[in-house]
Amino acid sequence: MGPPKHRHLCLAFLAACVLSAISLFLYFQDLFPSGLDLSILCPHRCLGTSPVAIFCLSGTPVSTNTCCSCPQRPASLPGTWTIYSNGRFGNQMGQYATLLALAQLNGRQAFILPAMHAALAPVFRITLPILAPEVDSHTPWRKLKLHDWMSEEYAHLKDAHLKLFGFPNSWTFFHHMREQIHSEFTLHEHLREEAQSILRPLRLGHTENPPRTFVGVHVRRGDYLQIMPHHWKGVVGDRAYLQQAMDWFRARYEAPIFVVTSNGMEWCQKNIDTSRGDVIFAGNGQEGSPGRDFALLTQCNHTIMTIGTFGFWAAYLAGGDTVYLANFTLPDSNFLKIFKPEAAFLPEWVGIAADLSPLQKEAGRFFGIP
Repeated sequence: MGPPKHRHLCLAFLAACVLSAISLFLYFQDLFPSGLDLSILCPHRCLGTSPVAIFCLSGTPVSTNTCCSCPQRPASLPGTWTIYSNGRFGNQMGQYATLLALAQLNGRQAFILPAMHAALAPVFRITLPILAPEVDSHTPWRKLKLHDWMSEEYAHLKDAHLKLFGFPNSWTFFHHMREQIHSEFTLHEHLREEAQSILRPLRLGHTENPPRTFVGVHVRRGDYLQIMPHHWKGVVGDRAYLQQAMDWFRARYEAPIFVVTSNGMEWCQKNIDTSRGDVIFAGNGQEGSPGRDFALLTQCNHTIMTIGTFGFWAAYLAGGDTVYLANFTLPDSNFLKIFKPEAAFLPEWVGIAADLSPLQKEAGRFFGIP
């Protein structure tokens, strides 16, 4: 029998390598029954955990490893987190979403107070458990006031018992988990169906044709008529802004219809142009029971909002295009110390600048300028 061919030698060597690798794997499997800790080999990689994008604004301190930090799995650590329930419907939605996001990011279990459950549960299928009053009163809380944008420090909170407070309502807290937020704020079926039953029979006034696009319009008035000019040096959405916003959609979509809700419906009926037959005043403006109006807005394809958290959440949940009132305070307003527009409005949303001339004229008269 002649000497083995070169090809046969290569195959024999390859088989020996494969057998050696199998033996080595079985040896380490016995040595490490829980498996190899590959993070030792790749200490800067997150294994088995989906990365979380933390949106920190410019000027916020950020550690060098923020982009690849490994957030812990939800509720992996003992303790209880909650948040004070303050403000109206939209405020409490923002507080709920922020609590959920920060608790998950820091590996803690979130609970809501009974007042928040009473405000949100009649409208949404929320899932966070309720914190019993007796537990709340006997828990050694550390209290933390949140500003209204995500900061790196909020991703590394070590407190086991933390009670958050403030009026956080920024997408920078929770946009990385937007699918879960949408799930938490799913309407109860009877509200969704009621909204659909209002929208389905709508027709365009001049043609009686069904609309092709539904644009929800939320006009915030009420107490803001006094608060914005006198406390924050700001304005609310006026007639000109609403006209511009509607024209923006008319230029881009065929046969839209505008579904108006407001806590100042009488003003809307006097100031919104209905001559095209594409405006319907559908909201009831009942602030004590906001579910109907909110459901209407979220069932539309797109949104026009003025100011306020109610309009923000309607737009966020509806999806589609959003037009919002931009630059609605004077540059020296104290409101800008607690409110960052880039953290309040999603980058893809379209801002239309507010008319500040009434405020500027008032300021001129105050200083004796004609």
